[in-house]
Amino acid sequence: MSLDTLNPVNVESRIRDISARIANSASVCNTRYETFLDADRNYDQAFARAYIGHNGPAHEKKYAAELATETERAARDVADASYRYADRLAKALESELRAYQSIGASVRAMYGVAGRGEGS
Repeated sequence: MSLDTLNPVNVESRIRDISARIANSASVCNTRYETFLDADRNYDQAFARAYIGHNGPAHEKKYAAELATETERAARDVADASYRYADRLAKALESELRAYQSIGASVRAMYGVAGRGEGS
């Protein structure tokens, strides 16, 4: 927002826009977290199956299971990163909202004193 558009109406409009984005972010974060939980569960189950199913010495089971579940682990990691990004974005929007609320208070105060004390 440029300095020439700092008026109470524009600031309030921006606050409403950010508030709507924050409200939407709750659903986005929830969906992404559910996706992460599904991917995490799928990885755990695939790892357990691979671990139990490995026919070899006991000390090889963990490593064989890790190699056998690369795809599930990658899917889990992508889902985790996606959720964390959405969560950070939601927090950034909350910070932006607080900043605009502060700007709004300053702009309203500035408009409130405009024209006072000039003349007799």
